Amino acid sequence: MKRIIFLALIFATSIITFGKDTVKRPDTYNYNRGIEELRNGNYKDALDYLNKEIESDPNNGYAYSWMAMIYQSFNENGMALTTADLALKNIPKKDGEFIAATYCIRAAVYLALKDTVKAVNDFTSAIKANPTYENAYEKRAQVYFEQEKYDLADADYRQMIKLNQGGAMGYMGIGRNRNEQKRWDEAIEQFNHVANMYNDYSLVYSYRAQSYLGEEKWTEATDDILQALLIDDNDRAFAQIQDLDEPAFSMMEAKMKIQSAKNPNESRWPYYIAIMYECKEQYEKAISYYEEAQRKDAKDYTLNRIANCYYEEGNYDRALKYVNQAMALDSTENNYIAFKAEILYGMGKVKDAIAEYDKYLALNPEDGFRYYRRGWFKDICGDDDGAIEDLTISITLYPTYSYTYAARGDVYTRLGKTELAKADYEKVIELEDTPEKYECLHYAYHALGEDEKAIAAIDTILARDKNNKGNYYDAACLYSRMKNKEKALEYLGMCLEKGYWRFEHIKLDSDMDFIRETDEFKALIEKYESRLKEKNAVVIGNDTISKQVTTEVPFTKENGVCHVKCKINDLPLYFVFDTGASEISLSMVEATFMMKNGYLDKKDVIGSQYFEDANGNVSEGTIINIRQVDFGGLKLENVRASVVRNQKAPLLLGQSVLGRLGKIEIDNDKLVLKITHNINE
Repeated sequence: MKRIIFLALIFATSIITFGKDTVKRPDTYNYNRGIEELRNGNYKDALDYLNKEIESDPNNGYAYSWMAMIYQSFNENGMALTTADLALKNIPKKDGEFIAATYCIRAAVYLALKDTVKAVNDFTSAIKANPTYENAYEKRAQVYFEQEKYDLADADYRQMIKLNQGGAMGYMGIGRNRNEQKRWDEAIEQFNHVANMYNDYSLVYSYRAQSYLGEEKWTEATDDILQALLIDDNDRAFAQIQDLDEPAFSMMEAKMKIQSAKNPNESRWPYYIAIMYECKEQYEKAISYYEEAQRKDAKDYTLNRIANCYYEEGNYDRALKYVNQAMALDSTENNYIAFKAEILYGMGKVKDAIAEYDKYLALNPEDGFRYYRRGWFKDICGDDDGAIEDLTISITLYPTYSYTYAARGDVYTRLGKTELAKADYEKVIELEDTPEKYECLHYAYHALGEDEKAIAAIDTILARDKNNKGNYYDAACLYSRMKNKEKALEYLGMCLEKGYWRFEHIKLDSDMDFIRETDEFKALIEKYESRLKEKNAVVIGNDTISKQVTTEVPFTKENGVCHVKCKINDLPLYFVFDTGASEISLSMVEATFMMKNGYLDKKDVIGSQYFEDANGNVSEGTIINIRQVDFGGLKLENVRASVVRNQKAPLLLGQSVLGRLGKIEIDNDKLVLKITHNINE
């Protein structure tokens, strides 16, 4: 919605503030109210007023143009095209600015319809109507870039530079083109110019980092990635740290650790370090740094990442524990439900996994991939009709995912519906028509009786990615289906050695039926299951072998509000127990007292931030680090808190404490909070 409002306001500025002396534009009540409602984000009301304007003046091209923009923003492409056509027919020919903007709207619709020829024609028409319209050059250049027509894109970017030498986008566009062409020096020249003009523009550093990586200038590249993250946690830089290899990885790792030491109260640096380790499958290290980030600032997504690390390690009990904690912190994040289903399947609890997917798909009925997963689980349970139903829905929603056809083909084969199965396997071959697309082609070829092609396909997949342990499991499955015991066991051993810990899946997977009862199969599973148990007994991060205990913390009730006693840096205070608050919140009164009496120090002040209360009121506050919170004898170090600049603000105990304690239950009869948590033995 914010993006739509932003576009609308740009459009409004560009077409209202120019050309007033030469073109008379509408000034009627309904037209002006429509624009006003659009600026306020009230799109339905804006359309209502603009439709009323059209009723009174069917030739008001300006009203049609606004309507086309609204329809395009909501992907109502038919209505957008109709109203854009009417706008171009009725806007006075002298109003080149409005005509150009309308051509760009229609071009955006054509792009959504994947008609790039008509889109380029419309951008060209926009430029003819208004040769100074930068947006049209930029949009057309983007199409040329995607078509790898870099010379044409360059010409548009150079025109943008002529129109606005102080703008960044023309130089950025040329630099991006040079990156794609691997002309790294020329790209760096463009990015240097932008960085000299706008030294706080994070995107230029992440693009220049790509150039330096191409030149293998690891120091410069990691410096630029770090700078982009320092400015605004740039998304492109965040993606880059996940894909670094040596020696850039070690350099980036060291620079992150330095930042963490310089900013001990910031959670983002240990989080970034953890992301890097996780992407390299160094899960123990990742967990340790995620836990450090969580101690500094409790977040549901950090808990979810810890859960994912344990999941990849095959430690499903701990994965389930952490995903449950993530769900407790944010019950609105539906993806956690789907992840929980996968964890339960990893534990062999297939029916429980299906139940979780039932919840997820009730909330997300258009997620084609998740229907595939539930269909797979139903197949495991012997629910053929349910499996076919889910797989068919998945294909309807996600028709390019070849695994779904292969899975449905297997069910049809088992049911003796050979023609339907054949059609599904042939669809897999159609979809995976080049080696880079090969995923499950080998299964389709084998099912169609072409084993030589099946072996060639799996060999291609293995050669393409030798480090993917799942590929070796697929090879084991293929050879088991082909009744080649030696090869099946060979590849099964290889995938287990590489860390494929999905033992319950292996035990449930019908692909393993041919070798499941062999002594060699049982010996392999026993060997690696024992190895996994030993591995999971080792201390990982701060999650040592522990037992659960329950601590009771008394509270009092006043007007239905729970108040609990805490010590904040050894200062006893009473707080409102508020599960909806993100962190500890103090009023200026308490903070001033703490500062004057030594409970807070200047170095504990982190910065400022704006807060929105339950009534939608926004106020500025100060962020501080509390060195220790003692909550009923449970002590937490380095807890983030906010100081609201309101003398009467209540003291709130929020998720920056509650999210780190464990499971919390309110016993209203005994007036205690029951906190179930782990202690190390």
